[in-house]
Amino acid sequence: MDSASLIREARLRAGLTQAELAARLRTTQSSVARWESGRVRPSAETLGEIARACGFELRASLVEPDGSDASLVEHALTLTPTERLDQLVRTVAFIRAGRAALAARLG
Repeated sequence: MDSASLIREARLRAGLTQAELAARLRTTQSSVARWESGRVRPSAETLGEIARACGFELRASLVEPDGSDASLVEHALTLTPTERLDQLVRTVAFIRAGRAALAARLG
């Protein structure tokens, strides 16, 4: 997850508007918008402050890779180009349906 997505998710989970988060951080709404759009990347320290302002704690850890990505690549390489395209089309349809369901739920 990139910093822009992390900031937006923390803010939305906290039920805050960009302006409310900005007030908590003593910054401007446009700064929050720039972070959320990815135009500006805050430092790790600032990212921690943003998380705390939303009522969360930001934790980072180093873990050994589990190899799951390699098995996905190996599987994809066994598919024909047509099968890969079909899989992509199904994935896009699934994502679109999920977004539509979420939008309908949020009103």
